[in-house]
Amino acid sequence: MNHLSKDNIEVFAHQSSKEGKAFCGDSYYYTATDDYFVCILADGLGSGKYAFEASSAAVAIVENHHHEDVDTLMRLCNQSMLAKRGAAVSILKIYFQSREFVYSCVGNIRFFLYSPQGKLTYPLPVTGYLSGRPQTYHTQRFSYAPQSKFLIFSDGYELQGIKTLLNGVLPTETIANEIRTNHTRANDDSTFIIGSLL
Repeated sequence: MNHLSKDNIEVFAHQSSKEGKAFCGDSYYYTATDDYFVCILADGLGSGKYAFEASSAAVAIVENHHHEDVDTLMRLCNQSMLAKRGAAVSILKIYFQSREFVYSCVGNIRFFLYSPQGKLTYPLPVTGYLSGRPQTYHTQRFSYAPQSKFLIFSDGYELQGIKTLLNGVLPTETIANEIRTNHTRANDDSTFIIGSLL
């Protein structure tokens, strides 16, 4: 399990490939600066090598251009899908000073933000996938409270009771281990990123 710990944020991420195959069709990346945190989760269509090529192309965009805003990153990710299989893509950027996050998603990746007051925020994704063709994005901006938690995951997980899972009692690492141990489906590529905003 990968781990990032900074003054403003702590993040855990885990990935497993379908039936233990060499190529995982999911790809992800995250990084944090003093000003912001950004992450991408991309789920290439299907599985295997071509799904991996599509999702990793999108991830490379964010890795190389993470200073850009979310709309720009989505547009660049879409362009990177030309002549590839296509991918569902979710991008989250959190601005620490203003305590805001910006989120955009095309496809079947799910995102939840849970506040310490018990409010669950779930921005709805745009259906479909990035393919290189002209695409509509629905980028949304929200404020967040300190001690909020977020969770992004691909469709390799069947998670019920998100609110109960994310409530403030359990440390983030404990929740990550619970998801990894008890909710991964072997018959699909699966990836999650979970974080707490300090």
